[in-house]
Amino acid sequence: MELRHLRYFVVVAQELNLTRAAEKLFIAQPPLTRQIKQLEEELEVQLFIRKPRGLELTPGGQYFLQQAEGILDKLNTSIEGTRQVAQHRKRVFSIGFVPSVFYGQMPLIVRRLRRNKHLEVVLHDLKAREQVKALKSGKIDIGFGRIAIEDPDVQQEVLFNEPLVAALPAGHPLLRQQPTMQQLAEVPCVTFPAGSGPNFSDMTLGLFHRRGLKVQVIQQVNDLQTALSLVASDMGFALVPEQVKELRREGVEFVTVADESITTPVVVSRRRGENPNAVMRLVNTILAELVENRLSGRYP
Repeated sequence: MELRHLRYFVVVAQELNLTRAAEKLFIAQPPLTRQIKQLEEELEVQLFIRKPRGLELTPGGQYFLQQAEGILDKLNTSIEGTRQVAQHRKRVFSIGFVPSVFYGQMPLIVRRLRRNKHLEVVLHDLKAREQVKALKSGKIDIGFGRIAIEDPDVQQEVLFNEPLVAALPAGHPLLRQQPTMQQLAEVPCVTFPAGSGPNFSDMTLGLFHRRGLKVQVIQQVNDLQTALSLVASDMGFALVPEQVKELRREGVEFVTVADESITTPVVVSRRRGENPNAVMRLVNTILAELVENRLSGRYP
């Protein structure tokens, strides 16, 4: 089996159409069909079900797709890291994050690490599941998010729980007080991100559902910035982590919610069982300081 077989297979699995896949790979369809057939023969597994209107992955094909993507991701990461190290003579340390954790103290980690002239810090905007996948493939060394995803190869730790605040259109009547969850449930809600869970949207909506409250989701969007833009447009409110207040977005005001236990965790993810190298030990030291600052109310 050669790497080209994996690359061809992944593109065909993504397109589920041999004609489109061949066009994307800049090869003719018959040779591509032969390559996929050879791969199936070598694996002794049928990867696709041929249908009149295209292809469908078999259960074996779905599993092999996950593995092939992981292999190619790790290879691409290794190639990119090698190039960066060769070019800059630096060690690469990659961090995965969801944007909402980088409005408070978290940028201090990057600043502290960048002081080391022999270290190249690379940032990747990744959702929770994407971070787990990236850790396992070696694309990132550490991840920061809001949602815990169980995986035997990944160790996760809650650094602290952060209060949620309500982002409301400037001048909204609920800004005159600390609104309750029941009061917020009567206002249209903007949630993020869109897509399959578990994600931050599921977590925030769950806070209402566990209180027996129904909330009207008027729009679900992919990112925080878009959600705040819709709030500024008077579309509704959004629940956001407290540190998002640092954005000071025009047309949006933030207010503390009256109900207790309206919080969201900040979760750090690392590869399980891996002995920390010098860079990771430094990161762990910085993290311990930041968490202590957070819990004690001191902010550098």
